Order: sequence, then C-alpha cells, then structure tokens
Amino acid sequence: MKRLVVRFGLVAATLALVAGCATQGDDAVSQGGGGEFTFVSPGGQTRIFYPPEQRGRVSGMSGDNLLEPGKQLGLDDFKDKVVVLNIWGSWCGPCRSEADDLQAVQDKTAAQGVQVLGINVRDSQSAAADFHRDRGLTYPSIFDPAGRTLLALRQFPRSTVPATIVLDRQHRVAAVFLTEMLESELLPEVQKVAAEPR
Repeated sequence: MKRLVVRFGLVAATLALVAGCATQGDDAVSQGGGGEFTFVSPGGQTRIFYPPEQRGRVSGMSGDNLLEPGKQLGLDDFKDKVVVLNIWGSWCGPCRSEADDLQAVQDKTAAQGVQVLGINVRDSQSAAADFHRDRGLTYPSIFDPAGRTLLALRQFPRSTVPATIVLDRQHRVAAVFLTEMLESELLPEVQKVAAEPR
C-alpha cells in the first residue's frame, strides 16, 4: 500500500511539473522569443498581440498558388516583408465580407513593405479562383483544401475560418485575429508592425 501511495505521489508531482511547462506564457504562443510559433488555446480571446520579445517564428509555409496551378507560393517569397496571413474559403460568409478590407490593407501598406497572403481552405480550386477574380483581389493565395499549410502554425485550429495572422519582417507572429476583420481594425495594427525598427 505504501509503495502505491509513493508511486501515486511521484506521478502527481511529474504531472504538475509537466503542466507547469505546458502553461508557459499567457496567450497563444510559447514564450522565449526566437523559437518556432506554437499556438496555445487563448482562453476565449479572439485578438491576441505579442511584443517582439515574445514572438515565435513561422517557417516552412508554402503550397500551390491558387491562380497559377503547378507553381509554389510561400513565406520565403516575401523575405523582409510584413506578411498578413488570411485563412479563408469562398463558402465562408465572413470571408466574403472581409475580402475588400484585406485588399484595402494591401493597397494602403504595400509601399511600407507589407504583403497580404491568403490561405484558401476546404474549397474547390474553381470556386476559390472565381471568388478571387470576381472581387478583384490582387494579393496571392495558397490553395490548400486540406489545410496542410497550416501545420506550419503549430497547433493552430484548422477549423478556425476566417483567421488573420500578422507576421513581422522576421516572419514572427505579432498578432492573431480569430474573427472577421475590418480595414479600420486591421490597418493600424499592420502599420504599427511595419513601422517597427528593422
């Protein structure tokens, strides 16, 4: 019986230690800066902001170019640029509403070195391409019906659509928005990140 109690105590202590490591930081990225971005449940928050020292990097993100089938498109195509990732689908009502806002952000910040990059999920190529053309969107999108591209955003919930993620010039996560965005809300945040010292 004593042996069982001792074993139980050791297991409980180990679990507490592991849980303490798993809950590092307050929001949706592991702390420490400079490491890879790892999404952690934000506790109901839909808008999360990270100071530079707490930002995790996104790397290895690429996929098929929506409007140029057979051609690859990814973060490495936008070195030293602030990248606004937008996860969308033509079937998604809020995505349809925010497309013009994202285009406006692209138009107003391109001169500051900002690039909007869409990630189209759970869609058909023809429906997504028609959506893109019909709205006159000039920013590119990765066509990723299975959501594999999102694996680069470790532990990010692939069912969250729309979502917008602002990456700084080192492609570290500066902000995450788990909701539809308006130009008036997104533009100031993007401009703030674009104005950060290089």
